[in-house]
Amino acid sequence: MAGTMQFLAWLIVTICLLPGVTTTQHRPGQPMDGASVGGGLQEPEAPEVMFELLWAGLELDVMGQLHIQDEELASTHPGRRLSLLLQQHVPSDLEGAKQRLRRFQDLRKGPPLSPWDFEHLLLTGLSCVYRLHEAREAEERGRWAQVFALLAQETLWDLCKGFCPQGQPLSLGPWALILDPFP
Repeated sequence: MAGTMQFLAWLIVTICLLPGVTTTQHRPGQPMDGASVGGGLQEPEAPEVMFELLWAGLELDVMGQLHIQDEELASTHPGRRLSLLLQQHVPSDLEGAKQRLRRFQDLRKGPPLSPWDFEHLLLTGLSCVYRLHEAREAEERGRWAQVFALLAQETLWDLCKGFCPQGQPLSLGPWALILDPFP
């Protein structure tokens, strides 16, 4: 199971690096706040910058918030943007992650997610991986793993829209057995 989770975490990081998926709206001279993150006209974030930010690692604080470990990278524009996304748009608890998952499941039948929503989907999945590894009890780890697996399924569903035969996503393989709906 640990090997599968590591594979899935790298899958999410790889998907984050796809050009055009990670976007920003910030313009020079404009303050960096929650209103300037997402929506409106968007331009691609440099994939190598996002990779560097994620490669530097994230850490969970006692309040359940994710932070970029490298302070120098965190102080850059992309670092501040990612920090805002992690603080304001990524659920910090299991119930919030389940609600976000339900929202993405409700959007499954529609058009592909916007770059903004797709980014939230990926970062929520990445957050689940960090929380899974921090979980102390097997039952809690199992719940985080289940939500992460379902988020990975939603990622595949969204990537498959318009490309896969009969709208069926790629198979998630043997670990798909943990995809039973959560209580």
